[in-house]
Amino acid sequence: MILTDTHTHLYSEQFDEDREVMIQRAVDAGIERFFIPAIDSTYTAGMQELKRNYPDRVFLMTGLHPTHVKENHAEELLHVKEQLATGNYIAVGEIGVDLYWDKSTRDLQMNAFHQQIEWALEYDLPIAIHCRDAFDEVFEVLAAHQEKGLKGIFHCFTGTLEQAQLAIKYGMKLGIGGVVTFKNGKIDQFLHEIDLSHIVLETDSPYLAPAPYRGKRNESAYLSKVAQKIAEIYGLDIEEIARITTLNSREVFKV
Repeated sequence: MILTDTHTHLYSEQFDEDREVMIQRAVDAGIERFFIPAIDSTYTAGMQELKRNYPDRVFLMTGLHPTHVKENHAEELLHVKEQLATGNYIAVGEIGVDLYWDKSTRDLQMNAFHQQIEWALEYDLPIAIHCRDAFDEVFEVLAAHQEKGLKGIFHCFTGTLEQAQLAIKYGMKLGIGGVVTFKNGKIDQFLHEIDLSHIVLETDSPYLAPAPYRGKRNESAYLSKVAQKIAEIYGLDIEEIARITTLNSREVFKV
């Protein structure tokens, strides 16, 4: 059984004490591929070290996280552009709009989102979308690019069935993580109406740990809990969920 974690921050400071052991736990649990989203330039060196240490398991994205679109955003976007030029990245992410923490940077976030999508299209790369309290804004940006063949993953999808269908219309697969195991997560109530070909699995570790670990540090090994819940929702065995969602991840990332 091969599981793919399409969104995990393995470079996070929360793993500094046990990173190698934590990654081995995930491998032992059947998670063999780890896709690593960027946040800002301060994490680039740590991400590249992960790639050197796990060249066949770790795949890197580059991008400016919307909550890190600040006064120095022009400098940070230049860093993303320079990283893309190296050819060492398989996606642009995580990018998008987050109005939960700071609404004052809304326009800057949307401009950065537009710019990074343009670069993704230029380099023929998928995107990984971060969206929090900003579905309207994210869909507004995606609509502007829908005729250009954009592909990617709507990371940590927590919207409605209608929003899920719209994300799929815009070329996105739905990144499903620990929220699907929450009693108040809601997406488990309609997910069965979405064809499994549109689903990929993720942890977003060290954040959003699935039940029964909710509230604790998340790690990629817990992806098996997400896969088990998806198996229950779709009435399939976990091996089939692993097979299909890993194929879906290969379709997105081309690796």
